[in-house]
Amino acid sequence: MLLLQKESLLPKHPLAIAIGCCLNQWEELTLFVTDGAVPMHNNLAEQQMKRIALLRKNALFVATPRGGEFVAILSSLTSTCRRHEINPQAYLTQLLVNLPDISAGRVDEWLPDQWKKNTAPSIHSAPPPP
Repeated sequence: MLLLQKESLLPKHPLAIAIGCCLNQWEELTLFVTDGAVPMHNNLAEQQMKRIALLRKNALFVATPRGGEFVAILSSLTSTCRRHEINPQAYLTQLLVNLPDISAGRVDEWLPDQWKKNTAPSIHSAPPPP
């Protein structure tokens, strides 16, 4: 159907160009049909890219390199929490309360995925998406 439509248009027509792009990527566009592990959409990736773009925009107003590093770390932690369906506020609150008692050898236990395994399920329910 796309080939017939493309043949009926002039080569430089915007629709002909768009159809050509689609046909060039046909295998990638239809991969989800042959492989059940491939999702039909990329919403998660798009959402993460939006967060990165917003962080980049907000980072313009960070006053110092150390502040920029802190913002990047905080953004990484909250993104990881969201990916693991953890409420970032609950995670960070518990992390900051317990931070003075955490030895360097136990830092891995406080990574979001490990924290989720070691805490009560009611604590990590993620808030509704923004």
